[in-house]
Amino acid sequence: MVSIIQTIATKPFEGQKPGTSGLRKKVKIFQQPNYTENFIQAILNAIPAKGATLVVGGDGRYYLDETLQVIVKLSAAAGVSKLVVGQNGILSTPAVSNLIRKLNATGGILLTASHNPGGPDNDFGIKYNISNGGPAPENVTDKIYEISKTITELKIVDTPKIDFSVLGKQNVGELEIEVIDSVHDYIELMKNIFDFDSIKSFFSNNPNFKMLFDGMNGVTGPYGQRLFVQELGLPESSVMRCIPLPDFGGAHPDPNLTYAHDLVERVNNEGYDFGAASDGDGDRNMVIGKDAFVTPSDSVAIIAHYAKEAIPYFQKTGVKGLARSMPTSQALDLVAKKQGLEYFEVPTGWKFFGNLMDAGRCSVCGEESFGTGSDHIREKDGLWAIIAWLNILAYVNKKNPGSGVKDILQSHYQIYGRNFFSRYDYEEVDGKGADEMVQRLRSMIETKELEGKQLGSFTVATADDFTYNDPIDGSISKKQGIRIIFQDGSRLVIRLSGTGSSGATVRLYVEKYSNNASEYTADTQKALQSLIDVALDLSQLQKFTGRTKPTVIT
Repeated sequence: MVSIIQTIATKPFEGQKPGTSGLRKKVKIFQQPNYTENFIQAILNAIPAKGATLVVGGDGRYYLDETLQVIVKLSAAAGVSKLVVGQNGILSTPAVSNLIRKLNATGGILLTASHNPGGPDNDFGIKYNISNGGPAPENVTDKIYEISKTITELKIVDTPKIDFSVLGKQNVGELEIEVIDSVHDYIELMKNIFDFDSIKSFFSNNPNFKMLFDGMNGVTGPYGQRLFVQELGLPESSVMRCIPLPDFGGAHPDPNLTYAHDLVERVNNEGYDFGAASDGDGDRNMVIGKDAFVTPSDSVAIIAHYAKEAIPYFQKTGVKGLARSMPTSQALDLVAKKQGLEYFEVPTGWKFFGNLMDAGRCSVCGEESFGTGSDHIREKDGLWAIIAWLNILAYVNKKNPGSGVKDILQSHYQIYGRNFFSRYDYEEVDGKGADEMVQRLRSMIETKELEGKQLGSFTVATADDFTYNDPIDGSISKKQGIRIIFQDGSRLVIRLSGTGSSGATVRLYVEKYSNNASEYTADTQKALQSLIDVALDLSQLQKFTGRTKPTVIT
């Protein structure tokens, strides 16, 4: 059947500038006539789309179904050769990255706003990933943006609604659409990375050891159900909230101590030994144990420490290097130094890790924003991190039976010392005030008035606005976050985040290192309080934002 391509006049919309996290706006903005169509057309024009194979899927949030139909109509008109789509449009972000790489696809269109709330009054997002499976770099997102500013027409094929619940292949003109099992390929990948037999043996040898995985009504629910119940043979009571919902059940699908409080309460009150959660699109994770919260900074350091010992994938490939985002604690650096590995400090944004991985210089990496991953794909991977912890628990228990999450943490501190670390998030603050706050700090850095200054009991060694010179492509990323580094190695970092859909989010990071074993069990907030006081006083955050307390503390 020959498809008839229709040309429809359109006008540009302001603000369709995607970052590496894509374009995120309120659903009602995407629902404007031609708004979604314009952005998808801009992506297809930028690729370019003729003959392309694209992987398409999302986290199940509100407005997913309508956007899938738009992609079909525009792709058919643009000459796309094939769309590979998860059943019911469901594909986690790590699963999309894996499929792009496995299929040698041109790229992928991800329909997600990650950890942001969903529903008709909340957020939607569209993101493009390139052929390595990672987020589109700036040269691609800039091209998409430039097209979006001048777009005048849409090319569509008017086709009946596609039923994405049915597995198999169908055609719209020359366009082939293949609907696949959302979970299968990803599960096979995990089984090739980790020692599932060892994990199964650990659970069978420790029948009283209980774990609980919280899918937060996001995309990883079906993956968790398949992994933990079907593959590892755990009881149904080991998983919760594993059905993807358009509004995530009214919850905020962000795996931290604030928004995953249901999981935290159950682990604390019902005798679970290991708790874990993932976010809306599956790229973030949280790990907790009995009376033990694993900071993402500690988590990536511990995974890196055990990688070659415990995880089959790294026994085959080796560990080529380690990397962390700049705000992430320096715990990972200590592992790299002890193991003689190259390590990197990069700006926030997974594309920087991807460059290092593609060049064979990074195997394990992480961000303090609950993102952890490796070179098996080019996105952070929540379930990968959770299974890594189970693999490590199984490995450690062979030598030290009865070891839990808290024991692994304390053992790590005995080797490396402890990097006390916390992040304060002030969400949806007035953007003007937040910018003024940062500009004031930049001015203080430029005039060098902070260097050598005494702030409370801390003396400033250096202060800068982080600049990254990418060793792979030579690009320079400036103004990536204010860093105040003290003489004792403690740090303050202040940066504005661009992952929300409205207002600004101020992130304040505090880090203090201790090699005093008597302090390793101390409460994090108490250990950091004097440094937090210094940060709030220096930044004048309350004055500029009007906020007396953070939205989230992690």
